[in-house]
Amino acid sequence: MKNHRLFCLIILNVFYGYSQESKVKLGDKKYDDYAYIDAIKTYERVANKGYKSEDLFKKLGNSYYFNSEFEGAAKWYGELFAINTTPEAEYYYRYAQSLKSAGQTDKAAKILDEFSIKYKNDSRGKLYKKDINYLDEIKTNSGRYKIEDAGINSKYSDYGSFVYDNKIYFASARDTGNFSQRKHKWTGEYFTNIYNADLDTQSNSVSKVNKIKSEINRRFHESSPVFTKDGKTVYFTRNNYVDGKKGKDADKITLIKIYQASLENEKWTKVTALPFTSDNYSTGHPALSPDEKTLYFASDMPGTIGQSDIYKVIINADGSFGTPQNLGASINTEGKETFPYITSENEIYFASDGYPGLGGLDVFVGRIQDNGTISSIQNLGNDINSPKDDFAYIIDPVSRQGYFSSNKDGGLGSDDIYKFLETRKLECLQELNGIITDSETGVVLPGTKIALYENQKIKNSTVSNKTGEYSFDVDCGKTYRVRAEKTGYATTEVDIIIGKVTGKTDLPIGLDKSVCQVAVGDDLGKCFGIKMIYFDLDKSNIRTEAALDLEKILDVLNQHPNMKLDIRSYTDSRASHPYNQVLSDRRAKSTINWLIKNGIAKNRLTGKGYGENQLINLCSDGVNCTEEEHQMNRRSQFIIIHI
Repeated sequence: MKNHRLFCLIILNVFYGYSQESKVKLGDKKYDDYAYIDAIKTYERVANKGYKSEDLFKKLGNSYYFNSEFEGAAKWYGELFAINTTPEAEYYYRYAQSLKSAGQTDKAAKILDEFSIKYKNDSRGKLYKKDINYLDEIKTNSGRYKIEDAGINSKYSDYGSFVYDNKIYFASARDTGNFSQRKHKWTGEYFTNIYNADLDTQSNSVSKVNKIKSEINRRFHESSPVFTKDGKTVYFTRNNYVDGKKGKDADKITLIKIYQASLENEKWTKVTALPFTSDNYSTGHPALSPDEKTLYFASDMPGTIGQSDIYKVIINADGSFGTPQNLGASINTEGKETFPYITSENEIYFASDGYPGLGGLDVFVGRIQDNGTISSIQNLGNDINSPKDDFAYIIDPVSRQGYFSSNKDGGLGSDDIYKFLETRKLECLQELNGIITDSETGVVLPGTKIALYENQKIKNSTVSNKTGEYSFDVDCGKTYRVRAEKTGYATTEVDIIIGKVTGKTDLPIGLDKSVCQVAVGDDLGKCFGIKMIYFDLDKSNIRTEAALDLEKILDVLNQHPNMKLDIRSYTDSRASHPYNQVLSDRRAKSTINWLIKNGIAKNRLTGKGYGENQLINLCSDGVNCTEEEHQMNRRSQFIIIHI
């Protein structure tokens, strides 16, 4: 089955040098014909003779990558990076995926780091940087399944299961003994047809596998069947072939389409491509919503974000279809998203190589929101996912039994179907909590009104308890705004991003008094959080941001005409004692002059500089301190000497 499950290829133009030209051209012909198994042999023989070419190594790497042979892909992409340190974004990502699949996770992380720096706008890099500890999440989500061979696998490719009417349907490339059976040059296997087997629901065992004998199975690939509940309609994936005619795109490539068939007199008839399909792009791997009013599928049609995206289309009451809609950037990346499956619990399961995973395709689950976006996307963990391709996940939300497909090590064929029992649901439960305190004194503040907002809409509210604590149940991975209000304090709002795994997110909030009670000897600047009046290096002129803080002091002096201040300026220990003394004194005087210039009587203000004579930590001359530690010593004070 191999890349038939992905279907989105980049056909590269051919350019080579002079030596080995005939062999290279032979390889190119096979590559462009999708005969990748043969192409690998030709390219490799040429490369092993010492022939080096960026294009050669790309094609060799791609030949292995598209056949999910990631160790070979990693080898040749490595050769590519050895002669070109800045290839296109796609090769960074393919190289990293191949390295992960080959077990070279540290090197993969290094390539992903470079990828996210060089291609900042690529959503895959953003997802990696956002969730750089993704392996911890995968570990947390693991250990939840009992997995067995499904009992229907062959030595060939078997994948893409669907359960209907006590039968399991799936695609297989097995040899049925038919002399007319044709092999695909790409994989060296027979083309896939749709098979079924009787399913004993009590023992979850299967009987003999049978090939469906109907108009559904024809000369080329068929896969991914999905039946309506009444059994009268089936949607499935097939190469662009109907009524004995093979459709091709502008490059003479036969892509895949979604077809439907109707059951009439116990026979499948009226096999037709869905109206939104095309010869010029692929559509495949259909899935029905539980109410059967929406069809989800994968495609690389115009408007696709990545190499294949997940779409949906409305099925009207008369059986006609609406206009396909891309599910958007809330689920789709520049990589491949494919094999969607929808449950009655508003979950969408899908395979992707665009999200951080273990390598190849991993299976993820997200929640479908009322507005159609997808939230809380999580990797299912390492029971289901492996360094290879894992995909085509389906589950019964009641029994928690289901099937998935994988080409991971240990299977019978190139792809195998596995059955599972989910023993623990993947539910991310998060609690947002914290303590409300006075920002200056640290005293807890019971009775504070706390409101939780999402997208400017209030979601919940509460009041802090007698120990100042509050809590909300929240959704994993979302961003919220928390607003705290209490009489006598300034209302405070804080944004918080919730964790993506089950647990608690802590958000303590300190409130500033809206009415600042001061006495003689207090620092007026503390009412406004003023720690320092900022000056340019070695300067004493008032900067714009410093003027903003001084405006607050000016306003208080205007409101309290009897108040008098002693303004004190301090430096850190860097530079000489005499220099720091003079500099701090100039700054204190500059501050006083600004206030006088703005209307404050001179007799209400005194001040001087103290240089480095009153350090508040151990950062004296010769002591190695951080910039933050030195910053603590550079401060300004507005000491009240009369009220």
